[in-house]
Order: sequence, then structure tokens, then C-alpha cells
Amino acid sequence: MSFWRNIAGLAVRGVDEADCAECPAGLPGEDPAFSTAVTALGAKLAKADGVAQEGEYAAFSDVFRADEASQNNIRRLYQLARQTTRGFESYARRLAKRYRGCPRLLEDVVDGLFHIASADGVVTGDELSYLARVSELFGLSPLVFRRIRATHLGAHAEDPYVILGVAPDAPDVEVRAAWKAALSESHPDRARSRGLPPEFVEVAQAKASAINAAFDMVNRERRSLALEGAN
Repeated sequence: MSFWRNIAGLAVRGVDEADCAECPAGLPGEDPAFSTAVTALGAKLAKADGVAQEGEYAAFSDVFRADEASQNNIRRLYQLARQTTRGFESYARRLAKRYRGCPRLLEDVVDGLFHIASADGVVTGDELSYLARVSELFGLSPLVFRRIRATHLGAHAEDPYVILGVAPDAPDVEVRAAWKAALSESHPDRARSRGLPPEFVEVAQAKASAINAAFDMVNRERRSLALEGAN
């Protein structure tokens, strides 16, 4: 995964002004404030589980690749920042303020941090809390964070979004359409109309119940999130 290559691709395509109306000019990798913030966030993530290992810098540099002239400075900053997690919220707020008009870029940063956290094969609870807090400070919704987390760690088989076959941050209309399509496909009447034995009808009934329960759970979660956002 190359974070900088992804950013360069956005620049070549020309980011929609509606998505990046207030972003600083030029590539983020050429912005010292951006480089400083992501370096500090990556380094402090390495300390989030209590032990900052040398190998974690390799995972960081695999994602957030600095230009050759800046590598020594980036590494020095990383080594200094990884001594403690203190101050990570300040860096996250600073980055969020500077790139508030470019949420896709902030999503990419969280995505890159997940890559670093999972480099050793285990993402601890402390690391997840750190990542969730960074995402929150970036202004990303819990559903966006849930999607990014599922991309790296996989979603639980009983996750309602997995059952419905949609992303956690899919629009309401897309969730409803997926629910209707899944329910239609799994409806017990279809099994009966195909002449399948009773046990197949029972399976279809159970599946339809699970689909309806998943849809109800998604609706409850979204109503709860909407109320929290209004308060």
C-alpha cells in the first residue's frame, strides 16, 4: 500500500472542489504541517499498546513514504514522537482543521494508520481506541470508522451490514434497497414455489428473520447516531 501514490492519484484526477474546497494547495506530502502531523500520529500509535518496536517504523514508512531529502528529518521526528502517546490529540485536531474540506484525505490517513497497527498481525484494544479517537477528532462518522476497521480486520459474521451486504456508511436508500433484495431472494415463499422440502423452507424462514433483524438493528443504530449528532 502506498499512501503517497494514492494522494498523487487524487491530484492527477483533480479532486472535486466540493470535497476539497479549503485544502492547502499542492500535494499533502509537500506540506510540512501534514508530514509532521502524520509522522507524529504514526509514531504515537506505535506506543499506544505500551511498547514501541523498531520494526513499526518500517510499517510507517511503507505507508507514509517521504521524499529522499526528508527521510532523515522524518525518522528523527518519529523517534522523538514515539516516546509517548501524549499530544496525539493535538496533532489530530491540527490536521483535521487544516484539511477539514478534504474528508477523503483524512480517511486515507486513518486507513494508513490501521495498516501500521496491523503490521505485526495483532491490533490491540488500546490501538483500536487510539484509532477511533483519531477518527473522531478528524470528524469522521462512526460508520466510516466501522467500514475502515472492517477493511483491515474483517467484519463479524453477525454484523448487520455483513448480513445485508452493504458498507457501514452506505446511504439509507442503499441499505433499504439491499434489505428488500436480500429479503426477496430469501423469502420462504420462494423455497415453497420451487417445491423444496420443509427443512429448506425453515432455513429460508430463519434467513429472512436474520435479514429483518439486521435491518432493524441498522435503523436503530442510525437513529441513535442521528440523535447523538443533534445533541
